[in-house]
Amino acid sequence: MQKSRKRAIAVARRHRRVRKKISGSPDRPRLVVYRSRKHIYAQIIDDVAGRTLCAASTLGSRSRDGSSPGTKSDQSKETGLVLARAALEKGIKHVVFDRGGYRYHGRVKVLAEAAREGGLEF
Repeated sequence: MQKSRKRAIAVARRHRRVRKKISGSPDRPRLVVYRSRKHIYAQIIDDVAGRTLCAASTLGSRSRDGSSPGTKSDQSKETGLVLARAALEKGIKHVVFDRGGYRYHGRVKVLAEAAREGGLEF
């Protein structure tokens, strides 16, 4: 089996394990992270209503010519700050962090710390 396929299976397994334990509610919605090779996406979801309350990604901060400023970690930090700002505007302060099966390391960790820095509590 290819290395990338094994990695995808491991991520899916971890994500299922994490999702057994956590879910978003109206009081504490779920902050979900999806990481691709090039971008990172984050959204805050109310699982009871099945609605996305707010979202942010590195795609939203790109300039017109298609290039993104800084490293992928810098972009992740900016995404976390933008998401926290949008959540606070909607009155969301407490969330449950769903790392999406990814290890709490690198861009996922940077995004989480930036969201905390922006005012979210988890």
